[in-house]
This record gives sequence, structure tokens and C-alpha cells, in this order.
Amino acid sequence: MTQLAIIGPTASGKSDLAIKIAKKINAYILSIDSLSIYKEIDIVSAKPSPLELQEVKHFGINFLYPDEYFSVEIFINLYKEVTHACKRDKKNLLIVGGTSFYLKSLISGLSDIPKVTTQTTLQVEQKLKNLKNCYDFLYKLDEEYMKKIASNDRYRIEKALLVYEASKLTPSEWFRQNPPKPVIKNLPIYNIDVPRDILRQRIAKRTTKMLSSGLIDEVCHLEQKYTRLPNAMNSIGIVEVLEYLDGKVTKEEMVENISTHTAQLAKRQQTFNRTQFENIISAPLEELQETIFRLALF
Repeated sequence: MTQLAIIGPTASGKSDLAIKIAKKINAYILSIDSLSIYKEIDIVSAKPSPLELQEVKHFGINFLYPDEYFSVEIFINLYKEVTHACKRDKKNLLIVGGTSFYLKSLISGLSDIPKVTTQTTLQVEQKLKNLKNCYDFLYKLDEEYMKKIASNDRYRIEKALLVYEASKLTPSEWFRQNPPKPVIKNLPIYNIDVPRDILRQRIAKRTTKMLSSGLIDEVCHLEQKYTRLPNAMNSIGIVEVLEYLDGKVTKEEMVENISTHTAQLAKRQQTFNRTQFENIISAPLEELQETIFRLALF
């Protein structure tokens, strides 16, 4: 099984390119997109169409409901399931998307956590009923680790408390003694290089298309079904529509805000991709397919 990754900022053309390449190299696609993972968030996420999803088998799309929890650990387990499916079906694997943090997690890996007994789990659950006390306790114990965690981040506070209660080591000390293990090695990474002025034009065009495709109706449905509490409801495209529905901005301002915030996200993605990966190969969209075939020797 051969594996490779295609990354790039939002609206750079990753999905179309990935489908073309996947067909040529007999590959499944694993999406690394923080919104496409959710069912019912279709227009906002600009996920591939149902027809495109039928052309090539995709994983990591329509995987969870918007009110279900998602984490790096869940993604890594999904990756392992996908590689098993590829080996079983004699397929290659193409990893593609804009949330490159998940790709970075595969390359860097995660640290193991200590074995946790049922009794320890129950004790921690009881303590978590007062989240503030747990956070304050851990902060005094290990400021180095806890200053990176928000006081209302229940999941990460729970993880830190489980590590401490199970090992009797501070989280910082535990992770120093148990460094991350890479999940994947020697992965060719291809990055779509897009000038920012062209990218801004593509983002503006896509935003207009999203609006005409029923963006406002989709967000209304999501709010009615899931409320505004899930993390997914804080995403670009959803927040701006909610502001419009609240009467805070006009429709024109809403569209402009979505375009502006998406362009800012794209800039952050480009910076991350440029600084977080070694030996990355960048090329314009029009050249990247040829570059991949030439360098990957398909």
C-alpha cells in the first residue's frame, strides 16, 4: 500500500485534484477536514458532492453528528481502520484536506496514557462534577501543562486528571517519560501553492455559491436540531449566518464576513503547512497532478 497526502488552504481545489489522482492510482481517500467529518454540515463545509463521494470511496466524511465529540485520538484510530481497509481491498491511500493539524498528529504521534482502572475512572468522574476545583488543583500541581488548557475544557482536564491519578506523576512529567510515537513515517506531502489574491477571489466566489445553494437554511436546520452549543456551531460560515439571523448584520455584511474570515483561515493554513512539515513539495494546482505522478512513480 502506497500512501501520500495532499494539503492546501481552503478553496484551493484539493477535493477535485484528490478524486482525479485517486482514480488514477487506485486509492481510497481519507479526509482531514474539521467540518466535513460531520453529517448534515454539507454546504458550510463545501464537502464533495454525493456523486463525487460515489466516484471514490471516502473516509472521514459524514462520520459523526455535529453534537458528537471528535478528537485527534479518534482521528488516529480512524486512520488505522482506513489503512486496514486499504490493505484488505488492495488499495492505496490518499490523505487530503485543509486541517493539516490532523496530518501533523499522524507524523508526530501521541503519547500513551497510563492504564486506568475502573475505580480510578469513577473517582475522576466524581471529582469532575466540580470542574473548577479540578482545574485549580491541576494548575497548582502542574502550571507548565495546565496553562495551555482552558478552564472549561472538560475533556483535556479529565485526561490530565486521569494521567495524574493513574500514574501519580504530573502530566508534564508523564509525557516527558512517555514521548509521542509517530503513527506514520516517510509520507510524501504535496501542497497546493496558491497566490493569496487568487485565493481570495476563489473564496469570494465559493461564498456566493454557498449562499445560493441554501447556506442560511442549512444553518437554521443545524441550530434548530443541535442548538448553538456544539463546537461545530462555532465554525466559520455558521457563526456569521447566526449573526445575520440575530439581526446583528445585513446579508451583504454576512457574506463579506464569511469571505474575510475564510481568507484569514486560509492564511493561517498556508503558514502552518509551510512551517510544520519537512520536505514538503509545493506547486500550483495545475502542475501538482503531474508532479505527483512523476515523483511518486505511479
